[in-house]
Amino acid sequence: MSSKPNLDHATFAAIKGRFPEKRFRATEFRGDSTLIIEPADVLTVMSFLRDDERLRYSFLSDVAGVDYLNYPAKMPGRFAVVYMLESQSRDDRFFVKVFLEPTLPTDGTIEDPALWVDSVTGLWPGAEWMEREVFDMFGIRFRNHPDLRRILLWEAYPAHPLRKDYPLRGRGERETYRVVDRTTA
Repeated sequence: MSSKPNLDHATFAAIKGRFPEKRFRATEFRGDSTLIIEPADVLTVMSFLRDDERLRYSFLSDVAGVDYLNYPAKMPGRFAVVYMLESQSRDDRFFVKVFLEPTLPTDGTIEDPALWVDSVTGLWPGAEWMEREVFDMFGIRFRNHPDLRRILLWEAYPAHPLRKDYPLRGRGERETYRVVDRTTA
């Protein structure tokens, strides 16, 4: 495999043609193509990828969060939101990545305005639970999400456990967590 992105990929060419004024980055790894966009461009670019007749990425298969803390290479931001798109009519997968750089301490006690990105639930309703999981585990919030609340942990949970600076043994929640058994449930 080439380490150089395949800029002849039909999706990259369509994006460059549609948005000539925007600066995008592209990568390819093991045959998977990824477009790196700015957080402000999420809805515009994702709408184009879904609605353009040449592309028709009609299925959002996953939304994931990534924490690049202590990553060996320099990244444009500590966190990333990755969207995995599929064009079922063309049997093609495509990834879109948005980097976010926190501006406040990442201990989860303060809501950081830099960790917001637009929700894609208006384009793909199935993104609702996936975005909630990214919010719950990483603390990345999704603007205009219809029901942005924790999905795996309880609402009062004080942190986001998939952040790499979260202690492996937790912050004492095991010691203070009330055990529920069949008789008390």
